[in-house]
Amino acid sequence: MKFTNPDPDTIRQLLKRVHSIAVVGLSPNPARPSFRVAKGLQEYGYRIVPVRPLVSEVLGEKAYPDLESLPELPDIVDVFRAPEHVPAIVESCIRLDIKNLWLQDGVIHEDAALRAVQAGITVVMDRCIWRDLLRPAGQPS
Repeated sequence: MKFTNPDPDTIRQLLKRVHSIAVVGLSPNPARPSFRVAKGLQEYGYRIVPVRPLVSEVLGEKAYPDLESLPELPDIVDVFRAPEHVPAIVESCIRLDIKNLWLQDGVIHEDAALRAVQAGITVVMDRCIWRDLLRPAGQPS
């Protein structure tokens, strides 16, 4: 079986219903894509929860070393990590019963994405959450 992303309407609906986003790999460096995307999401009204070890705060929000350390479950997990880290993140999402997972541009792990889907998780892979949020309805993805 090959992984396929949800259709554009499903992605739009997902982005409308989430409010909190755990950003795994959120860098405190303003030049990094994870910082710029998370800042944009935060300014758009989403609650950002940084997930990055050895960092105490990013974008004015307390950072946590891993998903298991979060005080409450996010609506979606947005991943800015190398693909080899995705299987462990998927297993954490399954254990914690997190229902939505977004793997940013270039974060591709077919087997882990399929494992997540089989566990009932909605997965978007190799797409930018910020670009999808700003994409007008009806515009091709």
